[in-house]
Amino acid sequence: MRVFKFGGASVKDADGVKNVVNVLNQMGHKDTLVVISAMGKTTNAMEKVVEAYFKDKDAVAGMLQEVMDYHDGILAELFQNTSHPIYSKIKLLFEEVKGFLTWNKSPKYAFVYDQVVGYGELVSTTIVSEYLNEVGMASTWLDVRTLIKTDNNYRDAQINWDRTQSEVTAKVDMSKLNITQGFLGSDDNNFTTTLGREGSDYTAAILAYCLNAESVTIWKDVPGVLNADPRNFKETQLLEQISYREAIELAFYGASVIHPKTLQPLQRKEIPLHVKSFVNPKDKGTTVGKGIGIVPKVPCFIVKKDQVLLKLSSLDFSFIVEDNISEIFKLFHDHRLKVDLIQNSAISFSVCLDNKFNGLQSMLDELKRKFKVVCHEEVSLYTIRHFNDNAVKSLQNGKSVLVEQRGKETVQLVVK
Repeated sequence: MRVFKFGGASVKDADGVKNVVNVLNQMGHKDTLVVISAMGKTTNAMEKVVEAYFKDKDAVAGMLQEVMDYHDGILAELFQNTSHPIYSKIKLLFEEVKGFLTWNKSPKYAFVYDQVVGYGELVSTTIVSEYLNEVGMASTWLDVRTLIKTDNNYRDAQINWDRTQSEVTAKVDMSKLNITQGFLGSDDNNFTTTLGREGSDYTAAILAYCLNAESVTIWKDVPGVLNADPRNFKETQLLEQISYREAIELAFYGASVIHPKTLQPLQRKEIPLHVKSFVNPKDKGTTVGKGIGIVPKVPCFIVKKDQVLLKLSSLDFSFIVEDNISEIFKLFHDHRLKVDLIQNSAISFSVCLDNKFNGLQSMLDELKRKFKVVCHEEVSLYTIRHFNDNAVKSLQNGKSVLVEQRGKETVQLVVK
């Protein structure tokens, strides 16, 4: 069995859904499991619904209606018969969202987030599966929440591999074309969990691992894995082959094409990962698998924006030793701040953080009780794998470099 994954950009409108059919026709669709994300920017829109639920409940209905109208527009282009069962199915899914927001008593943001935001995937896969059936490509819709079992760490759930393996083995018919959701799982109480933003790639890898799939293909709006994000860098180059190790390094530093968690289960079973264009599905794209390094071997640029740089020093000029560092990292963990770079000296400690869960301000109050703290917000962290002098100079020009760190293969710059 093969696993295909289509992201939100590939199904952002009716033409995108029709193109999924085109890709499946060109590449074959027997013995295939297709993982699909929410359509377009639906996840962002649903996140705003959750935010409004906690801050401005009067705005919730209007925001949710906008999401419904967006999907109704896609339905109208795909299913001209308004009596088609798909209309009632989609209406029922949105009624479930409204019902949850009405009866929910939990004050926990992360819990509410997971119960609401995941409907983007449930809606998109229902539409795609029904359309495939409509055009004569028989498909089976699977609720991934019954397959992927997790803990209850909402918004960043961890996989229960034994239970997931058991559920996938029992419920996936490998002889059929199966359609399921990315990003989602469920805990022991069958509440929806999510695997972290951009977690649909990880979903594809989890299912491929459990199914002993022959390959995973991620369909993107780019020709494959590039040596830099074309949205941030002018000149980019296609990487034709990447080893698992090199791809994990790139993902760790923040390369956006492959989710950081995706590669680990694939590497364990040596399942190749293909990254290809849904515009030109026959093009070669990029293959990640066994091997050495990258082909061609060129500098690879990665940027993570909206980061936070903290510079800590002891109030009495004493050393920042193991006890202090342990305490600092516990604070990072407790406030859900991801560490992207560390640099320390005898009496100071610098760290670049990702504040995606907005825990910074509460943590700063605690840090300032014991340390002198200098905080730079809205900085960018640039990473260059396989750097050379010209590559480094191209990033330094016109920028204020706050921290520079060099290793054998990698240089990182925190710039303002």
